[in-house]
Amino acid sequence: MRHFTRLSVTGFRRLSSIEVELRDLAVLIGANGSGKSSILDVLSLLSRSAKGELAKTLQEHGGLLNILTAGSGERLNFDITCSAGNDDELEYLLSIAPAMGGAGHEVSTEWLRGPILGMRVIRRNNRVQYPRDGVEHLNDDEIQMAFWKLDLQETALSQVPRNHLQAEQFRSTLASSAHYHDLDVSARSPVRLPQMLRPGFLPGPQAEDLVSCLFNLRESHQQRFEALQNAVRAGFPQFERFEFVSVSAGTIALGWKEHQYSRSLFMNQLSGGTLRFLWLATILLSPDLPALTLIDEPEVSLHPELLSIVADLLRDAAERSQVIVATHSDRLVRFLKPEEVITVDLEEGSASLRWADTLDLNEWLTDYTLDELWMGGHLGGRS
Repeated sequence: MRHFTRLSVTGFRRLSSIEVELRDLAVLIGANGSGKSSILDVLSLLSRSAKGELAKTLQEHGGLLNILTAGSGERLNFDITCSAGNDDELEYLLSIAPAMGGAGHEVSTEWLRGPILGMRVIRRNNRVQYPRDGVEHLNDDEIQMAFWKLDLQETALSQVPRNHLQAEQFRSTLASSAHYHDLDVSARSPVRLPQMLRPGFLPGPQAEDLVSCLFNLRESHQQRFEALQNAVRAGFPQFERFEFVSVSAGTIALGWKEHQYSRSLFMNQLSGGTLRFLWLATILLSPDLPALTLIDEPEVSLHPELLSIVADLLRDAAERSQVIVATHSDRLVRFLKPEEVITVDLEEGSASLRWADTLDLNEWLTDYTLDELWMGGHLGGRS
C-alpha cells in the first residue's frame, strides 16, 4: 500500500506553518479551534484537487480569502510526500494565491518530483513543463513543453496525461479519499429508509449505500461480513444477525434481528447511536477503503464502552488505508497507543503538532492510562 509520509502546510486557518509525519493511523487530539479538523480539511482539499475539484472545494469553504490564516496568510502552500516503494518517495508541492484583484484564486507554483520519475511536472506561467530526467537546473531550451489547453482554476496534476504512469499513479493515490463527518439520523434520513441495491463496498458519507455495502459484503466477502456482525455483537449483545428484506424491485430494507424478538427491527426503529456505530463499523471493515480515510469525531452519539471496539476497528482499517481521525474523546484515547496519537496545541494563535510517542511518557504510563495523562495535562492538547 502506498502511503503518505509527511505533510507541511502554511497559510490554512490555524495551520499558519506546520510540518508533521504521517503514519498509517493518526488520531488528532486537542481543544476546540486548535486545528484538528483543519488537518482533515487540508488532506480532503488536496485529494479533491487531484480530481479536478479545486475551484469547487475552495468555493465550498467560502473562497480562498476565507481560509487563509487571519492577518498573516498571503497564500496557501502544501507539500506532501508519498512512499513509492524501494525507499523512494514522491514529493508534491502546491501553492495557491489570490488572483489579481483578490477575486478567485490562481495556482502560482506546482511541481511533482522524485527519483523514480522519468519526468517531473513543473508549472510555470500557466503551462506544464516536463524537464528531461536528471536535469536539475532548467533553461528554456532544456524544457519539453506541453501545449494542451490548461484549466487555470485547477491543478496541473489533475490534468496530467494518463500515459505519464508515475505521475498518474501519484494523482490517483492522492485522489483516493473519503471524508466522514456527522451522520444524519433524522426520521427521513437515508440510513433509516429502504435503499436501492447498487455495486460497491462503502456505505457512503450519509450511509446512503449502507444496505448495498452490507449485502455485497455478505455475497462477496463473507469473512468481513462475519467480522462486522461480530463487532456489532460485541457492542450490542442482544444482536443476532442482519437480514435483508425485499421491499420492491431492487429495493431492500435492512433488518436487525435480536435474540429476544421473533421479528427483525428495521433501521427506522433503532437509536441514532446504534445507527452511527453500524455505519462506522461498516466503513472501517470495508475491503474497498480508499488510500485516505478521514473521520471527524467518530465518538459522536456512541456509548463510551463502544470506543474500545472503535479503536480496534481503526487499527484494522489502517492495514488497508491511511486513517486520520480527529477526536475530543478521552475514552477513545484510553484505548490508543502513544504512537497513534498526535496532540494539537495553540501557540500564539497557531497550531503546533506533536506525536505523543516523542514525549517522555514511559514512566508515566506505568501508573496512568494515556487518557489520564491527557486529562492531567501531560500530553498537551488542552484548552
